[in-house]
Amino acid sequence: MKKVVISGSGLFTPPHAVSNEELVIAFNQYVANWNAQHAEEIAAGSVVALAQSSAEFIEKASGIKQRFLMDKDGVLDPARMTPYLPERSNDVLSIQAEMGVAAATAALAQAGRTAADIDMVLVACSNMQRPYPAVSIEIQQALGVQGYAFDMNVACSSATFGIQTAVNAIQSGQARAVLVISPEICSAHLNFRDRDSHFIFGDACTALVLEAAGSATAAEQFEILGTRLATVFSNNIRNNFGFLNRCDEQGIGQVDKLFVQQGRKVFKEVCPMVGEHIVQHLEQLDIAAQQVSRFWLHQANLAMNQLIARRVLGRDASEQEAPVILDRYANTSSAGSIIAFHLCRDGLQAGDVGVISSFGAGYSVGCVVVKKC
Repeated sequence: MKKVVISGSGLFTPPHAVSNEELVIAFNQYVANWNAQHAEEIAAGSVVALAQSSAEFIEKASGIKQRFLMDKDGVLDPARMTPYLPERSNDVLSIQAEMGVAAATAALAQAGRTAADIDMVLVACSNMQRPYPAVSIEIQQALGVQGYAFDMNVACSSATFGIQTAVNAIQSGQARAVLVISPEICSAHLNFRDRDSHFIFGDACTALVLEAAGSATAAEQFEILGTRLATVFSNNIRNNFGFLNRCDEQGIGQVDKLFVQQGRKVFKEVCPMVGEHIVQHLEQLDIAAQQVSRFWLHQANLAMNQLIARRVLGRDASEQEAPVILDRYANTSSAGSIIAFHLCRDGLQAGDVGVISSFGAGYSVGCVVVKKC
């Protein structure tokens, strides 16, 4: 079967870095205002006062120290606490397409490729800014790519599912080379007024170039040894925003139209699921866990990554073995493990094996095992 390699990766980082401290100031001001407005109900016991947040609480709960956002002012305004991203004219490149073009251009440069070499553009991310026309087709046009493009959504596992889709297209001969792009504006679906989750997400966009090994010319290449995907239905991570919302007036504006999760249940159920998924995939490929030099895990929560790595290795992983970008970027959904791959592969030698792993709503789990060429 035709071998496929990742020959280039690219990253677009938004312009606004927001620290935990900045986020807490805005959140606590909102809490103070809300509690003051409901002082009588709180005193009467009919309403529970909102609790304040702290930078220490955020870092202890998640390992996050900051995040990058497409808009900072709207999020840090206690009266708004939502990014301000004005709708653009249909004749202007959309914001997700703009992010995607930037990341894709960097990935193409690293791969030593141009738009003429790409036959397929796949946008794989948690939230699309519109149903159609596909953001991928818009990016395809902006880059000048021939062939075809489409969008897909498997929540936080979108990028790894996209990688397998790209591999299949290349191995079947449908595409010579594929761009897999993940433009994540997670701040737009986050409830910044919820103490348990207001700190979780950040924004970013990643891009990968995949192509047949025989034609790749990039200085650094990673052969894809195998992919393994799984899904199990769960309501513990959910977002009910959709086109049917307008058909139920009472549902408009409800918090379930944003990101909601049962964090403790997710931690308890997902960690063993992902750990076992990776173990079984490595066994399937006849690779011992100790042979893996790098684990680029989904950057959702530091404790989750540590527990998953421990399940796979049978011991704690070092920072080099399981690098963390979560502290800087926060949870960027499907982009997280690809950011880790993009930024944290120095020191690997030819023949070294790595694992790109994702997990999230669905539940969805993806595992991609690669070897440096």
